[in-house]
Amino acid sequence: MADTLAGPVPEAPDSPPEFPMPREARCPFDPPPALKDLQAKTPLAKVRLWDGSEPWLVTRYADQRAILGDPRVSADTDSPGYPTKASPEGGEGKLSFIMMDDPEHARLRRMVTAPFAVKKVEALRPAVQRIVDDLIDGMLSRPGPLDLVEEFALPIPSLVICELLGVPYDDHAMFQENTKTMVRTTATPEQRGVATRETAGYLAGQIARRLAEPRDDLLSSIAGRVTAGEIDHQQATEMALLLLIAGHETTANMIALGTLALFQNPGQLALLRESDDPKFVAGAVEEMLRYLHITHLGRRRAVTADIEVAGQVVRAGEGVIMANEIANRDPGVFPDPDRLDLTRDARRHVAFGFGVHQCLGQPLARMELQVVYGTLYKRIPTLKPACALEDVRFKNDAFIYGVHALPVSW
Repeated sequence: MADTLAGPVPEAPDSPPEFPMPREARCPFDPPPALKDLQAKTPLAKVRLWDGSEPWLVTRYADQRAILGDPRVSADTDSPGYPTKASPEGGEGKLSFIMMDDPEHARLRRMVTAPFAVKKVEALRPAVQRIVDDLIDGMLSRPGPLDLVEEFALPIPSLVICELLGVPYDDHAMFQENTKTMVRTTATPEQRGVATRETAGYLAGQIARRLAEPRDDLLSSIAGRVTAGEIDHQQATEMALLLLIAGHETTANMIALGTLALFQNPGQLALLRESDDPKFVAGAVEEMLRYLHITHLGRRRAVTADIEVAGQVVRAGEGVIMANEIANRDPGVFPDPDRLDLTRDARRHVAFGFGVHQCLGQPLARMELQVVYGTLYKRIPTLKPACALEDVRFKNDAFIYGVHALPVSW
């Protein structure tokens, strides 16, 4: 009874810190302070997850790249030692090929690589420019304030991925709402299951239509692989689900979060607003990707054979987590890393990962962000936040970081 009244037993001094770590509310664009402290102290440390397991956390840039490029680590969630899902309420599941190893990973990935090649993506730039301009026209036709997330940040990547896949944009409200549930850490397994099944069922129906009547879109290409016997209908649906989620949720968050970060750095915003140099805009996008890392729960792997990391042997069957947000703030690679500097050469960042699993859609994400960052602040030069920073709700409750809403005026 006395022990109960005294409260929980304090952790032992050498107990590994819990992961993920909380951000500092006053610095919502920076990695958690405890994570930065850990990076300064050691390149490799044990952390404790919600279930009591203790994988290794890799804090420095060079070590993260080495591990992500090492064939002795596995992205397969079924591999012994793979770090557990991010919360007890639910986990990532197996999102098609991104949570598989070669050769199956490479086989499936190759099926959807072509539409995301740089030349194919560049051919879409005029269409994306029209989408951005049309949305800005719509914003300017009404008095502010309005929510930049709903009116601008979400529609852009949603329209683009719908066009690529061949999904009617009229159906976007359903899959956007379901995606929010799927990536929310506070969602129950039942809620996440319902959202996943509804979206997967919808995509399965779309693929069935393409099997009967192929069109000139990515879903038809995926359906063609079913017809050829290379994958089954379930695998095709999982592949389409991955592309739909990744195709709009990540970029939408970068648009809104990036705009808010620029509001807090008016000198950098002015540089972007006043530049007509596409190369400068492209470089600015790379710095924004370095400075703001939205997949903030780390890339997770299981070690399949003993490897050495920063002088420490990590044994087969142990898990490792690469917190890419802290790698992109490694002072040994990016001087003065906590400063947003759009003139910096940030192309070496690991926002899209590294190695065979690096993001398939990165050319598309880059192009969309270049169009947005190169257009929005020129067309609305007086764009400004319509609320205080402390009133903005950040997505600390989701696997993908960003803001729930961003009221703006001009």
